[in-house]
Amino acid sequence: MFQKDLLHNKRILITGGGTGLGKAAAQRFLELGAEVYICGRRHDVLLATERELHNLTGGRIHPRPCDVRDAPAVEEMIDTIWKDGPLDILMNNAAGNFLARTEELSLRAFETVIGIVLLGTLHTTMACGKRWLAAKHRAVVLNITTTYTTTGSAYVVPSAVSKAGVQALTRSLAVEWGNRGIRMNAIAPGPIPTEGAFSRLLPRSEFEDLAKQRIPLGRFGTTEEFANLAAFLVSDASAYINGDVITMDGGEWLQGAGEFTTLGRMLKEEEWQQMKPKKGPSK
Repeated sequence: MFQKDLLHNKRILITGGGTGLGKAAAQRFLELGAEVYICGRRHDVLLATERELHNLTGGRIHPRPCDVRDAPAVEEMIDTIWKDGPLDILMNNAAGNFLARTEELSLRAFETVIGIVLLGTLHTTMACGKRWLAAKHRAVVLNITTTYTTTGSAYVVPSAVSKAGVQALTRSLAVEWGNRGIRMNAIAPGPIPTEGAFSRLLPRSEFEDLAKQRIPLGRFGTTEEFANLAAFLVSDASAYINGDVITMDGGEWLQGAGEFTTLGRMLKEEEWQQMKPKKGPSK
């Protein structure tokens, strides 16, 4: 299925593409022939990822610093990209999350996560969607949600609220825009270790063993597995899949809802204090 030209001549934007799952997807898309744009808030991270992935793949990758919470900045970025031709694929991956007791969160903490995850997804989707529809250009949107969008999950409430909105947006626009050539799908990944974000959500090493026990397959997912699924869903090989949310979690969701719910009985008071957000979530 993964022929070298699977994504040949496809122009793809990945938000939050400088690190983690976004970076893994960018590498796979480049390997399969795509031209990739990555955006994020940290220019130095984007430049480092550009150099690394270009050296690894020889592909065309372009960094575009942008805070997806800022709608005018998103429009400006999309305008700049469109000068070289329309995008074919948008992958909304930018996210923010942290573990916290909800009553201790400020309104600003909620606004930060909702701004990145839900409004950021809306800003990029609308900026691209209006251009695609006006030009009658066929396109694909892939959103990254989570396995607790329908159940909710304690201690990650801003994320649960935001990701549930992204899932609703995915399914709604799949119907509204599908007959005009725009497919919308989502991946709901379970635990996949990535640098930085994963360690923040598992504050003690023994939690990794407990987390694995919740997964019928007995292990975490890999970034390579995620990137392969993303590549399939944005490619023409999945042209009849529209409005779906693909769960990739080794069966964890089926075994028990609310990924972080049990932490209320496990974390010590000092650990809650250590995890309190100070400057907002990072990607």
